[in-house]
Amino acid sequence: MSFWGYSSASERRSYARQMAASLEKSGRKLEPVTIQGLKIARSFWGKAWCEHLESFSDIFNRLERGRTYARNGSVLHLAVTPGQIEALVSGGSLYDVRIRIDDLAPTLWQSIQEKCAGQVATMLELLQGQFSSQVMKVVTDRHQGLFPQPSQIHLKCSCPDGARMCKHVAAVLYGMGNRLDDQPELLFRLRGVDPAELFSTHLHLPQARDAEVLPDDGLADLFGIELLLDPEGLSP
Repeated sequence: MSFWGYSSASERRSYARQMAASLEKSGRKLEPVTIQGLKIARSFWGKAWCEHLESFSDIFNRLERGRTYARNGSVLHLAVTPGQIEALVSGGSLYDVRIRIDDLAPTLWQSIQEKCAGQVATMLELLQGQFSSQVMKVVTDRHQGLFPQPSQIHLKCSCPDGARMCKHVAAVLYGMGNRLDDQPELLFRLRGVDPAELFSTHLHLPQARDAEVLPDDGLADLFGIELLLDPEGLSP
């Protein structure tokens, strides 16, 4: 690594590979973020995640600091558990990052389900982002969609940078966008909701007590037949 706190992209990549090799040799199982080319995300869900975060101007400038770190392989490990992203990022040292995301409010999730009712046919269509523009508008709504608000994102990094969003945290947030390319179901895990509820069908059949019951003579008049009221009369 270079002196005076500066290192080139190639030096960072080399250092990241060394750190990863050391961790794996010690038995640590890593899930690294690997970005090919300049595009961090390629899929509907990955791009929507990044675009949503970038839409908030108060965090966008700080978010930009993590792009290079994400692209050069500095996110050595990124795992998603319900409500949390856990990551390891190599920088001047190896840093532990924890990003906690609030669960989607039940009332908001119910509203999303109602707006998408009957418009998402299968889980495959949902995860591939193959749905109507109306559904797309609902799930990506800046304030009422699936993606978290800045106030619902709680950041923690073991680095000495005192900023709320250091470059290591920002790299992980971009890394999450890349991870959604191949595992879009992680967004639902992160928000604490079941994606199957967006396309499940619930039929509400009328109860017997709600149905109108016709008297026997009414049935006879309706169908133009004589009803045999004595069941024993059916016997030979």
